[in-house]
Amino acid sequence: MSSNSFSYNEQSGGGEATELGQEATSTISPSGAFGLFSSDLKKNEDLKQMLESNKDSAKLDAMKRIVGMIAKGKNASELFPAVVKNVASKNIEIKKLVYVYLVRYAEEQQDLALLSISTFQRALKDPNQLIRASALRVLSSIRVPIIVPIMMLAIKEASADLSPYVRKNAAHAIQKLYSLDPEQKEMLIEVIEKLLKDKSTLVAGSVVMAFEEVCPDRIDLIHKNYRKLCNLLVDVEEWGQVVIIHMLTRYARTQFVSPWKEGDELEDNEKNFYESDDDQKEKTDKRKKPYTMDPDHRLLIRNTKPLLQSRNAAVVMAVAQLYWHISPKSEAGIISKSLVRLLRSNREVQYIVLQNIATMSIQRKGMFEPYLKSFYVRSTDPTMIKTLKLEILTNLANEANISTLLREFQTYVKSQDKQFAAATIQTIGRCATNIVEVTDTCLNGLVCLLSNRDEIVVAESVVVIKKLLQMQPVQHGEIIKHMAKLLDSITVPVARASILWLIGENCERVPKIAPDVLRKMAKSFTSEDDLVKLQILNLGAKLYLTNSKQTKLLTQYILNLGKYDQNYDIRDRTRFIRQLIVPNEKSGALSKYAKKIFLAQKPAPLLESPFKDRDHFQLGTLSHTLNIKATGYLELSNWPEVAPDPSVRNVEVIELAKEWTPAGKAKQENSAKKFYSESEEEEDSSDSSSDSESESGSESGEEGDSNEDSSEDSSSEQDSESGRESGLENKRTAKRNSKAKGKSGSEDEEKENEKSKTSDSSNAESSSIEDSSSDSESESESESESESRKVTQEKEKKTKQGRTPLTKDVSLLDLDDFNPVSTPVALPIPALSPSLMADLEGLNLSTSSSVISVSTPVFVPTKTHVLLHRMSGKGLAAHYFFPRQPCIFGDKMVSIQITLNNTTDQKIENIHIGEKKLPIGLKMHVFNPIDSLEPEGSITVSMGIDFCDSTQTASFQLCTKDDCFSVNIQPPVGELLLPVAMSEKDFKKEQACLSALHLLSKPRNANRNE
Repeated sequence: MSSNSFSYNEQSGGGEATELGQEATSTISPSGAFGLFSSDLKKNEDLKQMLESNKDSAKLDAMKRIVGMIAKGKNASELFPAVVKNVASKNIEIKKLVYVYLVRYAEEQQDLALLSISTFQRALKDPNQLIRASALRVLSSIRVPIIVPIMMLAIKEASADLSPYVRKNAAHAIQKLYSLDPEQKEMLIEVIEKLLKDKSTLVAGSVVMAFEEVCPDRIDLIHKNYRKLCNLLVDVEEWGQVVIIHMLTRYARTQFVSPWKEGDELEDNEKNFYESDDDQKEKTDKRKKPYTMDPDHRLLIRNTKPLLQSRNAAVVMAVAQLYWHISPKSEAGIISKSLVRLLRSNREVQYIVLQNIATMSIQRKGMFEPYLKSFYVRSTDPTMIKTLKLEILTNLANEANISTLLREFQTYVKSQDKQFAAATIQTIGRCATNIVEVTDTCLNGLVCLLSNRDEIVVAESVVVIKKLLQMQPVQHGEIIKHMAKLLDSITVPVARASILWLIGENCERVPKIAPDVLRKMAKSFTSEDDLVKLQILNLGAKLYLTNSKQTKLLTQYILNLGKYDQNYDIRDRTRFIRQLIVPNEKSGALSKYAKKIFLAQKPAPLLESPFKDRDHFQLGTLSHTLNIKATGYLELSNWPEVAPDPSVRNVEVIELAKEWTPAGKAKQENSAKKFYSESEEEEDSSDSSSDSESESGSESGEEGDSNEDSSEDSSSEQDSESGRESGLENKRTAKRNSKAKGKSGSEDEEKENEKSKTSDSSNAESSSIEDSSSDSESESESESESESRKVTQEKEKKTKQGRTPLTKDVSLLDLDDFNPVSTPVALPIPALSPSLMADLEGLNLSTSSSVISVSTPVFVPTKTHVLLHRMSGKGLAAHYFFPRQPCIFGDKMVSIQITLNNTTDQKIENIHIGEKKLPIGLKMHVFNPIDSLEPEGSITVSMGIDFCDSTQTASFQLCTKDDCFSVNIQPPVGELLLPVAMSEKDFKKEQACLSALHLLSKPRNANRNE
């Protein structure tokens, strides 16, 4: 504790005391260290007191300052016990900050975090999605094996959450749990498979990252979701785009045939130009099959192209590597402009981009030749950037632009950056070897550099000249003589060693100079660098074998010096040379071949790019940057010879829809079809054309996913639901036949409408929902609801009893902990009554193959309703609104959030729900009593009310310690419905059905779902 405090004090400095909320106290004691530690023990006492106070404002202020400390990199771990006490705070703002703190320190303070694990589990059911997600993050941050089952259960529940933000955090937690306990892999794969079907762009990137971490080899999980991921790619957040693109690159390399074959054939034809006609015919017969790109392959390339304009460099780099690895060579050129654009970014981005361009420019020079000037070196560039630009300029050099580049290189050689100047000289050497026309020009230029004042430039020039002379040594005897004279002035060991090696190799061409050089080297042998000493020994051995009269004694002298050298390499080399060139009785057979060994013809050095061997790594990866396989690197597989079956990516929308209509019910459906024949024929024809859309990966693929999710998991419910469908169809025809009794029926309905007690507001809202129905239908609908509800509830009970247990794959929210259900439900039905669900299913199961699926609410209004005015409530104000989320208190209840405000200057205590005056059948789940509400304070609580599918008013009393206030809540009709997603075609079809309802004696109950 004290040591941590001491280190913290070192970081914080003197000015931090006031920031942390206490005055800087100077303690004077005999021991300076004791005074420092004693003051440090009280460093955070004020924050602890604020966290333990009863005022939410003080707690909130303390938490803000603590999170600020963490953001600045300061250690706040000693506050963990005080912070964790507030994890159950009713103030949402405090709770959020507490969870931010716990995510940071839960792994370090595991024991204390485990004490609050029950609170985290309760928070997983909190109405606020941020709290649910934060609780899951904290739970997955406590890396203790004993809570793995709890984490697993929490991840499963969160993966079925209504909020995409919570599902996103569930995907993040999968990776943490897998690293903690790899044995959970199979169960985690099931969750990943479920989340991969998610249509939310918020979830896509996170679940693909979890897929890459847990089971990157399970390509089969991607097949059905491939087209959906391609289509969602543009709307996913940037981090997710990078992950998905890298995964799809690997996927494409395993599922599609190489698009590069045509280019290879053309190259082969050029090479085999002089082959006989018969050979050509044989080859062309084999190549008769033209390459046709798979539509899914084209879909991926087309959908990633817009991302080249992304503002995020990582996304552009990911798309560039995708085009490089999987697109036809003729189309890969479009990435060059985007990559050159990234060179305007900061130096770190430039470094990575230039490395990848360096690798690309080796194989395909033409891509970057138009942008040659973009790679010219600026004086402000750091050395690492300059070196990479030089590398790219070397790769792009050809006969057309070499003169321009050499003039540019002349300027670079004069740079004050000596490392860069040396790299430029190496670049000139590489250009000389690659382009034969300028070899002599470059060599003469390098010789001129030998007179440069800068020793590093001269040394590098010597090394490069040595390599160039190896290629054509006969023509350049004068250059070797000139370099021998430089031995007196050059001190760089590599340069001296290079000159000695050149003289030794060409000692027969300079017979007068070589012995004199050896004499000079013998004088300074003891003071030379080890690298130079080895070359002196080699030079002596070569001269001994070619000119022993002049150099015999010199060589023996040097060998004696080397025999007692401090470096063991030199001592070993000396013994080896002595036995090889000086024959004696003990010498072996090798001494006969000494001349052939030392004076053998050496192959010319091959000056290659250092990036040539990096092309086997995937571009844009850490392994490519480091040129070594990094941990977790996934290699790109080779293209398959034959493409795997492409049908695995098909999502069969039509076939799945047909399964909803059993063959045994065909006659009943045919009789019902006559009424709606025109609209359904149009739909059938449009559905038959939707197959072609799968090639381009349009919306039909996504809609197929949703149908597949719901239909696969509820296959056993088809009979009962289709039975309901045929019943509804028969009901329609019966109502149509009763048109003759229209007058008397309408009069009866008018009488019933006069007796109805529904308010004007509910009538207005119901009429606004039914756009296509007339005013008389909207008024009579509320009465018919109560009659049809009783029948549909009885039917729902019967069908539920007959259903077999199914896995909850598409459930919106797991409510098992609150309301245990005897049989699992396959379709999401929270916050909705069985009668309304039956109506929606009736719409869903139309005789044609429409695609209508239950979805999350697209729009949640922020409008609040006044529950209690501050004047009526003596300072206590209450507002409520409908969050349109499943109620956690019951699957038939409507979730309502109430915000309570204290507008007085005194504390309001014991706020609770008092007497309830509810109509028959209505149920209410109240919020927990609030002990106190601070002045100007605010708190949001959740409650649930079962309105029994009606707009009846729920009246109750909102009480404080001293007073009780009567309030009531009346729901709009729209808040009782479940949101349904359908295509424009399906909407128009259902609208056409509604337009004929004025002919019926009684309107359908399902109409209000439109």
